[in-house]
Amino acid sequence: MMRRLNGFILFIAAFIMMIPAAMAEEPTGLHRLTQREDLFGYEAVGRLDFGQDGYCTGVLISTDLVLTAAHCLRDIARAGHVKGVRFRAGLRDGRAVAIRNAKLAIMHPDYDPNQHMTAKNIRNDVGLVQLDTPIAAAVAAPFAVTQLPRSKRKVSVVSYGKGRDAALSRQAVCEVLGRGGGLLAFNCDVTFGSSGAPVFDDSAHRIRIVSLVSAGTRGQRDKIAYGTELFERVTEAKRALRAGTGVIGETGFKPRRLGVGQANDAGAKFLRP
Repeated sequence: MMRRLNGFILFIAAFIMMIPAAMAEEPTGLHRLTQREDLFGYEAVGRLDFGQDGYCTGVLISTDLVLTAAHCLRDIARAGHVKGVRFRAGLRDGRAVAIRNAKLAIMHPDYDPNQHMTAKNIRNDVGLVQLDTPIAAAVAAPFAVTQLPRSKRKVSVVSYGKGRDAALSRQAVCEVLGRGGGLLAFNCDVTFGSSGAPVFDDSAHRIRIVSLVSAGTRGQRDKIAYGTELFERVTEAKRALRAGTGVIGETGFKPRRLGVGQANDAGAKFLRP
């Protein structure tokens, strides 16, 4: 396991310039958003459920558009429809501020569902789910997507995860370990089910999304999560959605052929080596 882990880190390091260890700080722990007041401001982050086949984290970027990781959508692309896909905004202990069904979904046009852990796929690991009915901004205010400033070293993550899938958990501070080649690395505490979780920058008046959790590795002591430099990828995915290119609808979608021997990834979604 450690040989595979180290090999993956070396592979990603070829694309990312790592920040010197002296500049890194210890990340904060996870805070469970149990009470309604804990959730305030994060109502737009929710759990994206795929029937009985698993879930990911998703986040509203408009009143009817959920941003998540493209690899979360591989199974519905294989099935050819979005039936059973549901977004539960601000889900905590069985209660959600809003629940909507999916109408359409799309993976970024350059995401390759035949491949797993490659720098190119992490760079393009962006998916969009259009809801059948908008969620009012007064209920769950969507987040803007922007570039992470070059000088920014601290980010935060709000996510679900295996063993903590009943309510969101917030990590107020984790460190940007490196960036390059359109990729970002963070020492955020993420796991299965955290795929698609928004990575936030708080430099502006309201926090903004700068990346998504796509993949991660765990050593005995260190945690590293990987995501894409998001802004351009979201713009490209929106353009493809408007054009109807590769859209997964209620019926009739013929996905790109998935590779032989790639099993149905049931359960909480996450990529690891």
